[in-house]
Amino acid sequence: MAVEVKEFIVAIELGSSKVTGIAGQKKPDGSISVLAMVKEESSSFIRKGVVYNIDKTAQCLTNIVKKLEAQLKTRITQVFVGVGGQSIRSVRNTISKVLPADSIITQEMVVELMDANRALDYPEQKILDVAEQEYRVDNQLQMDPVGIRATHLEGNFLNILERKAFFLNLNRCFETAGIEVADMYLAPLALANAVLTETEKRSGCALVDIGADTTTVSVFWKNVLRHLAVIPLGSNNITKDIASLQMEESDAEQMKLKHASAYTDNTEIDPNLKFSIDMDRQVESRRFIEIVEGRMEEIIENVSYQIPSEYSDKLLGGIILTGGGANMRNIEKAFNTYMRVDKVRVAKFVTMTINSGNEQIKSHNGMFNTVLGLLAKGDINCAGSPIDEQGNLFADDDNLRRADDRKARQAHEIETGTIRPIKEEERAAEEARRKKEEEEERQRQEQEKAEEEERQRREEERRRKKENSWWNRTKKGLKKFGNDIFAEE
Repeated sequence: MAVEVKEFIVAIELGSSKVTGIAGQKKPDGSISVLAMVKEESSSFIRKGVVYNIDKTAQCLTNIVKKLEAQLKTRITQVFVGVGGQSIRSVRNTISKVLPADSIITQEMVVELMDANRALDYPEQKILDVAEQEYRVDNQLQMDPVGIRATHLEGNFLNILERKAFFLNLNRCFETAGIEVADMYLAPLALANAVLTETEKRSGCALVDIGADTTTVSVFWKNVLRHLAVIPLGSNNITKDIASLQMEESDAEQMKLKHASAYTDNTEIDPNLKFSIDMDRQVESRRFIEIVEGRMEEIIENVSYQIPSEYSDKLLGGIILTGGGANMRNIEKAFNTYMRVDKVRVAKFVTMTINSGNEQIKSHNGMFNTVLGLLAKGDINCAGSPIDEQGNLFADDDNLRRADDRKARQAHEIETGTIRPIKEEERAAEEARRKKEEEEERQRQEQEKAEEEERQRREEERRRKKENSWWNRTKKGLKKFGNDIFAEE
């Protein structure tokens, strides 16, 4: 009897406090059934959303996949990965094209602008994704310019960048772990698609994801991402501030969860109330409140600064908060007060229907919204063959019969001397695999060397151009003929 192989999607989110792996099935009605979820602590090798220890991260990823496979009783062939963290930033760019008279804009013209934008070379940066803004057709802004007669076409783009070194580190983690990556998605966009309504994105809103080490701000207007920034401050900063009262960070975290409030009115502060640090020490509630609110106000001020001025009065959808840090009491009131906005909501959960028996997911605390968004975005089956309790592959009746036939044939060929022993074959296969890996490593090193030489060549070319520029030549001439007047130059 044949064993039925499941179909499911696997997504992994690498956060500053934890790495989360999740597997789920998409249903025809649009809902998602979560089949398995595991997480591991990551603060010792991921900081502010960026991998800095490849070996430890690779080991963590291996553990995540093995634990998921054990729950699923199925081999995982590939995973979807979210990319985020402090190294992410957005940069605007404009590409223009002058058209012949009486030209009608075609899709090919638009694609040509998009390709020209994608071909841009940002030093030490890689374009992860591009958000198309409006197109300027002569003097008019259009979301879709195809079919319009014009003599000038201008494409406005928002390029999402990440440092190449960090991107390569992330890829090497999965290569070291031997995990196939189906696709890498921009985590803030996957999160936005999961928690924002179409009305909010169309009318204008700012999504604020308050994580452990970072706070990500994504600004939308007319269904288009207009700005993306990652602030290197998060809820862990509040914990560390509390720990400055001479206590362990684990105790500070517990005090934060129990007593912290993002905003407290002066009339609500009890001057006689004290919070216990341990059996022998206490801290006045006013002092504790000042520590927590001081850092919270700093985070909110940075969020406000990251909203471009041209969209500050267009956010009719308001401020949407999510992430673990958004669970703090009175967080909406703090944003209302410090940012002077009326409409603030906390997105405790994603907008799609999720079926799960996992209590952490059912708690709707916003901490798993990103990984659920990545799961919803995945579109390729990640399921392999079934495995048993020990992680060994199951075989159906046909496979078992073929395996028995293969063993009998190999035994006969060994006995008659027409084939090398199986162990000898395995050694040959292992040697071939090792040589292949060495060749791939050599090619990778050569590629990196070529890229570094190309970077140095471009840098040298820029330096020569600068030295030979009109202004530099003019300055040299002025120095030669007028040293007394232009001595400082």
